[in-house]
Amino acid sequence: MAEKRVLFSCGELMLEGVASIPGGGHNPMPGVVVCHPHPVYGGMMDNNVVHAICRELASASIASLRFNFRGVGGSQGQYGDGVDEQQDVAAALTCLSSLEGIDPDRIGLSGYSFGAGVALEVAPRDERVKALALVSPVLARPSPLESYAKPKLLLWGSQDIVVPVADLNAFTVDLPDPKDYEIVEGADHFWWGYEGKLGPRVAAFFKRTL
Repeated sequence: MAEKRVLFSCGELMLEGVASIPGGGHNPMPGVVVCHPHPVYGGMMDNNVVHAICRELASASIASLRFNFRGVGGSQGQYGDGVDEQQDVAAALTCLSSLEGIDPDRIGLSGYSFGAGVALEVAPRDERVKALALVSPVLARPSPLESYAKPKLLLWGSQDIVVPVADLNAFTVDLPDPKDYEIVEGADHFWWGYEGKLGPRVAAFFKRTL
C-alpha cells in the first residue's frame, strides 16, 4: 500500500489528507472517503478507527482518503459545527475521485461518530456516493437514513454509552433496503481493542457494494 499526503481545496480553504492506494489491484479501483470523529474532542484523521478502516480497505484492494476537517491539524479554517464540514466531505469526494487509478463511479463514504453524522448528511445529496458505512453514529428522527435507498452499513459497540443500544433495533428495523447493521459485543464508543473486528466488517461491505 502506498500512502501519500494530499492537499485539496474546499472553497477558499486548503485541507490536508492522506490517500492510501493499494498495490496489485485492478485499475481503475474503487475508493472510499473516511471521516474522523469530533474535532472539539481531539478527533483527527490519525484516529484508531479511521486507521483501522483504511488499513482493511487497502487489504481489500480499495483505495481510501482520510482527511482532517477544517481547523484540524494542517487543514485551514475553523470548526463549523458539523455544517461547514459537509463542504469538506464533498471536497474530499472530489479529490478522491480525481486521483489516478480511481474509478469515479465506484466511490463510497464512511464516517465514525461525528464523522458519521456529517457523512450521513452528505451521502443522500451527493450522487457520487454509491454506498455508506457509519460507525457509532448518533441517530435521531427524522433522519436522512429513513429515505436513503442505497447500500448502507451501521456498526455500534454493545458498551457504547453515547448511543443507547436499546434504541438501535427500533430505529433500524424500518430503514429501507439494502441495509446491514450490527452491534459488536464488548466494544464501546472508542473501539479500543476492537479495531480488528471493525475494519474487516467495513471493508467487506464496500468490497460487496462498490
